Amino acid sequence: MRCDSLRWWSEFNKNDYFCSLMHSKSLNKYLYLSVGAAVVTILLKSYAYHVTGSMGFLSDALESFVNLFAALFALLMLHLSRKPADQEHEFGHGKAEYFSSAVEGALILIAAFTIIRSAAPRLVDPVPLENIGTGLLFSLLASLVNMAVGLILINNGRKKKSLLVEADGRHLMTDVYTTVGVILGIIMVQLTGWLIIDPIISILVALNIIYSGYRLIIRSARELMDASIPEDELERVTSYLDSLGEREIVYHSLLTRMSGPRRFISMHLLVPGEWSVKRGHDCADEVEEAIIAMFREPVTVSTHIEPVEDPASMKDIGIDRIEIEGD
Repeated sequence: MRCDSLRWWSEFNKNDYFCSLMHSKSLNKYLYLSVGAAVVTILLKSYAYHVTGSMGFLSDALESFVNLFAALFALLMLHLSRKPADQEHEFGHGKAEYFSSAVEGALILIAAFTIIRSAAPRLVDPVPLENIGTGLLFSLLASLVNMAVGLILINNGRKKKSLLVEADGRHLMTDVYTTVGVILGIIMVQLTGWLIIDPIISILVALNIIYSGYRLIIRSARELMDASIPEDELERVTSYLDSLGEREIVYHSLLTRMSGPRRFISMHLLVPGEWSVKRGHDCADEVEEAIIAMFREPVTVSTHIEPVEDPASMKDIGIDRIEIEGD
């Protein structure tokens, strides 16, 4: 019996791994696209800085180096998150995505503070800019590349429920905001001759980037702490479970959490005590299959059957059992 169970578990993990592998491959192409965008924008922005000497263009180029590192790290974490469950990680490795998102948030903050540090001396000692038209053209091209790739990553990250891909897309969009701010600053310098505008715009954009990085880190931390599934998904599950009351089936202790794209949902089903074990088991199977069918993402549903007439069934409505008065 033990060997049969182990063989079943091995086959289950293989199937789960192959499903995860296919999902991983579908996400890999977006991250490779991000790497390609980072390389292209580094070349464009570095040339813009080279021909103009603008601190804004230099700061913009530095952020693209961060984008490249973040995309490579995201690829590594995506591969790790899709590894099959093992004895040390029986619920899989899905949370590796959240580490990548947290690192990206930290890198965004580093890029922002680097921009501020580089721009601050120019507040005291402004430097004339050269070849502004050429620099603006190359910077604009870099911005368009980042915007196109960033929107692709954000939309597909949401569609495929991948925080990692969405976070990488948002990182690219912060780069777009940086570039737009720098371009506006350079144009104002050219129109007014006020050289101090260049570092001021760079610092303002950096402050906006700090806020974006902070939000990304907070979101990653929330997911690492076993956050519940999104409200709209939970509402679908509870609506279905509420409908079971017509069949004398009620529920409690509904607990949910997420690990990467996978959802974990557990509950207790309270059924008439006169039911046979097989009838209760069939009911649990039906409920689990119905909930799994509600999601495109991988879902693990666990149910526990209890007799509705037994007061002891109310002891474990949360993650800890409680004592009932009169016990």
